Formats: sequence, C-alpha cells, structure tokens
Amino acid sequence: MAILKPFKGLRPPKEIVKYLASRPYDVLNSEEARKEAEGNPYSFLRVVKPEIELPEDTNIYSQQVYDKAIENFNKFQQNGWLKQDDTSNYYIYAQTWGEKIQYGIVGCTGVEDYMKEIIKKHELTRPDKEEDRMKHVRVINANAEPVFFSYPAVPEIDNIVANVTGNTPPEYDFIADDGVGHKFWVIDNREAVEKIEKFFARVPAFYVADGHHRTAAAALVGNEKKQQNPDHSGNEEYNFFMAVLFPDNQLTIIDYNRVVKDLNGLSKEEFLGKLEKVFEITPKGTTEYKPDKLHNFSMYLGGEWYELQAKQGTYDDNDPIGVLDVTILSQQVLDEILGIKNLRTDKRIDFVGGIRGLGELKRRVDSGEMEVAFALYPVTMKQLIDIADTGNIMPPKTTWFEPKLRSGLVIHSLEG
Repeated sequence: MAILKPFKGLRPPKEIVKYLASRPYDVLNSEEARKEAEGNPYSFLRVVKPEIELPEDTNIYSQQVYDKAIENFNKFQQNGWLKQDDTSNYYIYAQTWGEKIQYGIVGCTGVEDYMKEIIKKHELTRPDKEEDRMKHVRVINANAEPVFFSYPAVPEIDNIVANVTGNTPPEYDFIADDGVGHKFWVIDNREAVEKIEKFFARVPAFYVADGHHRTAAAALVGNEKKQQNPDHSGNEEYNFFMAVLFPDNQLTIIDYNRVVKDLNGLSKEEFLGKLEKVFEITPKGTTEYKPDKLHNFSMYLGGEWYELQAKQGTYDDNDPIGVLDVTILSQQVLDEILGIKNLRTDKRIDFVGGIRGLGELKRRVDSGEMEVAFALYPVTMKQLIDIADTGNIMPPKTTWFEPKLRSGLVIHSLEG
C-alpha cells in the first residue's frame, strides 16, 4: 500500500502568493522565464530557474546556477517570503480551468514506494534531466516543486475534501495570468489529518501523471541520503518527497502532437502512397481537422489537412501498448516510413502539446521549419493506469496534463 504523510510546509504569505507562485521549471525556457520574472522580485522562477539572474550565455547546468538557486532560496526565507508551518499538515490544491475544476491533496510520498514501484511510472526518464533536478534538490535540500500524481478515487477522501473546501475559506485564492484559478487550503485539523492518512494507506498504488524527472530526482536523492546516514531510521524527512495527488476521475489528458522536419527523401505523393498502406486517407483541404476517436489521426502537409483512419491490423486493442495511437504512429509512420528510430534523440522530430492548438502545427509547417505535422487523439487515464500496472512504458511525449501545477505554493524541506 502507498504512503502519504503530512508535512510542515514552507509557504509564502497570502499577500504575495500570486506574485511568488510560478509556472514549473520545465514548461518554459530560460528566455521565457527571464521575461516572466522581469520586474518581479518574488517570482519563484528565481529559485527553480536561477539562471535568469545570470548572464544569458550561462550554461544552465553549471555549478553557478545551482549556487544561485540556494542563494535565492535562502534569501526568500530571510525576507519572510517563505515561512514554515508549525505543524505537519495536509493541503488541498484546487485548480479551475474554464469549466473544469480538480482537487488534489498535497502531502509527502515515500522514497521506498518509488523504489519498490508502488509509485508507478509510464514514461522513461533522461539521465541528464534527472541529474539536473537531483543537483537542485541536493543544493537547496528541499523539494521545491511538487510532482503530479493520480490515484484511484476514494469516496471517503472526496468527502473530506468537499467538507473542507465547502466550509472553510481558502488560504490562497488567485487567478494567474494564464487564466487558471488556484485555491489552496491548509488541513491542520488533527482528526481530518489522521483520517486522510488512514484512507490513503488503503490505496494500493500511486501513478506519476506529470513530473517523471522530478519524481525520480526526489526519490534518488532521498535514497542517497539514506545510504550516507549510518544512523538511518526511516523516519527522516528525506525518506519522503512532496506530491499533489488527484483522483483519477477528475483528470483529463490532452493530446501531445508531433512535427517532422522532412519526408525522409520522399515526395509528397510518394509519402501519401506509403501512408495508404496504413491508413484510410480523407483530404480535408484547408479546414483544420482534429481527431475525434481512437485510431483516428490528423495530418497537415503541403498546406492541406488530412484525416487518417488506421486500418485493421495496424494496432492491437488487446495490448496496452499496441492499442495506443502513439504506437501506431511511431512504428508504422515515424520509424517505417520516415526513418525516425529514436524519438528521444532524433533531431528531425519535435513534440507540441495540444494546449497550443492545431494552429501551432500549421504555423510550424507553413514557416518551412517542419514538413509535416500529426495530431493524435489523447490517451485516457484508464490507458495510463493499465500501462503502469502491467509494467509497460509509453512512447516518449504521450501524455500532456493541463492545467500545470504552480510552483512555490508550498515547499517540502528535507531538514524537517
């Protein structure tokens, strides 16, 4: 069974939370982060992307970047911009995006649960990105940003959340510049804390939804500290790392699309001819086409949109990996036709989150940067859980969760 324990959160005063809370480190590059934090001394980007305070040509993996991270983290605490709670609490984090609202419990999950795969993943991680976040955790000795987990919905937990959010004003309540609403409650009632801990102890597994690199980094640093401590007891704060857990029935995965630089030496007509062996192709002209069901794809090529319907025999609905549309596209098109063998390293392919819309796919092809774009029907939470439960791994860049968690609302110190 999985562990979720309360902790003494390090949090900003409510008066500055809107200015301090930032987008996660991995959804914007250094230039974008520099612009976003400009003129805002409170921005938590100064801790999670500290290169924005260094010369623009600074290597983002250099030691001076991590040194700046701890310098700014200490500064935030010295200035009173981050203060630690006196008691170990759970927290509720609600996000509103359009008509959608989702409620997550913030707590600490177990390093051992990750090592024993009670915390289940569905993507592989890259060692360079893992090491970057490990260095960040080591230097500030804290989990600066939460990871995004899901779990099979538990009615008793839903009832506690509904009671707290329905009867208690939130500690934080603001709308970010991107229009997403963020509310945050502190659960410091001991009876409620004990009930949450008890109910989560019955949950068989947690699932990494977003933040595989942060999850791996947090767990690996915790395991390092265990190995380095001759008096290790298992109760030290480094045995746990911060996560926001959302019930699976509240989450929606949106599409994660692909753009490719060239047709592997093929003409447009030759490429379409090879695609006909895999798909039923319907030209859509200049009208944008968005996939509306499983095994249905959209393609933009040469100023025109096409509907692609996968033919029988190109997928296996009884295989948790073989049923995925990313598998069909990866194997039948990207590999077989376009010669892209490794999605993680091949520079001819790029990935575009569905939040940017079909217009972004069209723009990148029309600009001449890319030759062809593919839009996919999003995977479901059931597919994600089935894959994680069977120990399988999805192809890279398969899931895109929205909205993203804001960083800086609460931090977990490994010092306790």
